[in-house]
Amino acid sequence: MTLAFPTFTAGMVLSISLIMAIGPQNAHVLRMGLQRQHLWLTVAVCAVADIALISLGVLGLAQLGGLSDKLMGAMVGAGVLFLSVYGWQAFQRFLHPRTIAIEGDSTVVAEPVSRRQAVLSALAFSWLNPHAWLDTAVLIGTASLAYGQGSRVFGMGAAAGSVVWFLALGVAAFWLGRRLNSLHVWRALDGMVALMMWGTALWLLSSLA
Repeated sequence: MTLAFPTFTAGMVLSISLIMAIGPQNAHVLRMGLQRQHLWLTVAVCAVADIALISLGVLGLAQLGGLSDKLMGAMVGAGVLFLSVYGWQAFQRFLHPRTIAIEGDSTVVAEPVSRRQAVLSALAFSWLNPHAWLDTAVLIGTASLAYGQGSRVFGMGAAAGSVVWFLALGVAAFWLGRRLNSLHVWRALDGMVALMMWGTALWLLSSLA
């Protein structure tokens, strides 16, 4: 038990450090929170998806030596397509935001999203991003090998870190949504998201060369 807590904490710290950068998955959670649409469902799906990847890495992928070249190439292609389409959608929202006037202010009206669409989008952002597989499954899985018999405790810590991060991100998005629901903020967010998605897609394409 004396080694369990440091091992658990090490897994949690590594997990949070890997996912805290504003990537496609985090940007999607922020957007759903600002829109007030299925935020906590999105948070739950993203956390469960991350836990599944962590479990895959800790329990088997690291021992197998990571992903095969063919599988990685297929994932990169799917990720590039998904990020390109989502970036285009964000760019269209940047060019043509839908607004209504509330007490003299321009406020963005979000397109309604069903629960099924929210779940599928969260899964796509979690599992169609090759970085998620490399960082979450391969890197955490490989790091867990250093802890020998404590590798599963390390994995549990990494899973807990993912849950803590997405809950904190959800709370932040919910809190910001009450204060930042304006045309200028939404256009800036959509423009940033579009550039980030396209930039990530180009970076992934360059990795195939």
